[in-house]
Amino acid sequence: MKAVQFTEYGKPDEVCDCVEVDDIGGPADGEVIIEIMASAINPADLLMIEGRYPGPTPPAPLGIEGAGRIVEVGNGVESLQAGDHVMSLERANWAERVRVAAGRVIKVPGALSLADAAMLKANPPSAHLMLSDYVDLEPGEWVIQNAANSAVGRHVIRLAQARGLKTVNIVRREPLVSELEGLGADVVVVDGGDLAKRVRAKTGKDGAIRLGIDAVGGHATHRLADCLSDGATVVNYGYLSGEPCMLEPSHTIVRGISLTGFWLVGFMQRSTPDEIAAMYADMANKFIDGTLTVPVEAAYPITEVKTALAHAMRESRDGKVLILPNGAL
Repeated sequence: MKAVQFTEYGKPDEVCDCVEVDDIGGPADGEVIIEIMASAINPADLLMIEGRYPGPTPPAPLGIEGAGRIVEVGNGVESLQAGDHVMSLERANWAERVRVAAGRVIKVPGALSLADAAMLKANPPSAHLMLSDYVDLEPGEWVIQNAANSAVGRHVIRLAQARGLKTVNIVRREPLVSELEGLGADVVVVDGGDLAKRVRAKTGKDGAIRLGIDAVGGHATHRLADCLSDGATVVNYGYLSGEPCMLEPSHTIVRGISLTGFWLVGFMQRSTPDEIAAMYADMANKFIDGTLTVPVEAAYPITEVKTALAHAMRESRDGKVLILPNGAL
């Protein structure tokens, strides 16, 4: 059986390999066997491989996301059956097959494509929870985010639009402006000097911006905070820059801006199985009805994982990179 493993921390396309491993065998009581059909490569996967994000110690299998079909169920499993389309909540999904406890599996609707199911676990709920759990926003209010062309960023745009919220979206490349406007973004600005001044010219000086969503860290957090209203909250969920989030006393003391962090694992740990299932059912339905959508730039067989990882690390990507462990969808 083929699976992806990494042997040491380092550059993902150098330390990861597709290897032959022992077959996982049949399911024990309360387990299921999933044939993984698609897995997304997320920034968190890349940071994990580099040793900059919580994860396994190498050598270890990989893959935060994975979706496919159940091929066998163990004794005592009543809620799932062979043929069901599912998403694995485990973190070793870059493999042809995985054996998972039934309680760590989310059944997804048959109307949801397996490609979309492979991008359901991490980014849609992150966008949803960051919009909902930190600031009580009313329709018509603004939210600002950086890395707006990322998968999370695109979900923020669409989910905010569905709630009647308005978004300011910070990007690094001019060509992304029209693309995100077409997705429903209200304002798109290129990061750089005088960012706050340019944002206020678009939103109006009296337009409250009480929530900022930060995927970058470093000086980007500082520029994001400059755009916010007094008393606002910055929610940091990533560190694409590799640098600590930077706020000044003028932000925190004088203007009352607070900084907090978001990690989906925390939500999963404090929520009941029913709450988790309900959230994913809602997110899946939003893919089906077109509220949520993510472009896929490329998909690779598992044997070409090094090429896939190198592609996923490109800064100028305009879509997700998928691994297809069992061939084309």
